[in-house]
Amino acid sequence: MSKKFGLGKGLGALIPEDDILEGKNTITNIEMNLIKANEDQPRKNFDEEKIEQLAESIKEHGVVQPIVLKRDNDTYIIVAGERRWRAAKSIGLKEIPAIVMDLTDKQVLEISLIENIQREDLNPIEEALAYKKLIEEFNLTQEELSKRIGKSRTAVTNILRLLNLDERVQEYIIDGVITEGHGRALLSVTDKDTQFIIAQTIIDEGLNVRDTEKLIKNLGKEKKNSNKEKENIYHSDIRSKLETYFGTKVSLVNKKNKGKIEIEFYSEEDLQRILDILNI
Repeated sequence: MSKKFGLGKGLGALIPEDDILEGKNTITNIEMNLIKANEDQPRKNFDEEKIEQLAESIKEHGVVQPIVLKRDNDTYIIVAGERRWRAAKSIGLKEIPAIVMDLTDKQVLEISLIENIQREDLNPIEEALAYKKLIEEFNLTQEELSKRIGKSRTAVTNILRLLNLDERVQEYIIDGVITEGHGRALLSVTDKDTQFIIAQTIIDEGLNVRDTEKLIKNLGKEKKNSNKEKENIYHSDIRSKLETYFGTKVSLVNKKNKGKIEIEFYSEEDLQRILDILNI
């Protein structure tokens, strides 16, 4: 009796089970030394502990899900399943069950990206980069992408926004020292150096997302008050110079980006004195 394989939710959505049953995409054993990793693989960070756990499972149960390959002359490129391939390789397997598909480079990219996204194998930054690549390579809107990967438009937008963070902050998210939630909170800070400084504070003080939001809000208030204080000092200096120049009380009224200067006079003679100073 032939061994039964499951494709899982990612590949099941991309390669219908009926195609396997009808022989359109046959599962066959491929020699490990003929297989190479895909350079465009969206996932760049592999958890070695999870690879070891998967290797132990393969030792006991075998490879229960085939990897997907594309023929490349006399070798094969991994389209989906690199983690399984790495784990199988680590325990010395000579062959691995695989589906060899006739795909274009763009199809390889799409299946590789979507399979990883659907399996939630990517960290938030890798996921954001995968979304960006799908949008650019396939000329998709965010709405079209959300339907294609089975996620909400809001979720897609929120992930993509993480690419606006300082690159050092993105590295912290990749390394798992701060979370995606921390990253979204930091997006309210426009200056990237400030984002990085706050991220370091998050790590040093072990702040959760809510604490981070409060910290950013308080920093915003302090900056606003500081700017207001500087503005008042500036206006006070101008008013003092004008009062010295005209020899009377002067008021500065400031409302957002406009205002007015009021020069007081106490008699007709006083008004004429001021007009003379202005050469009017």
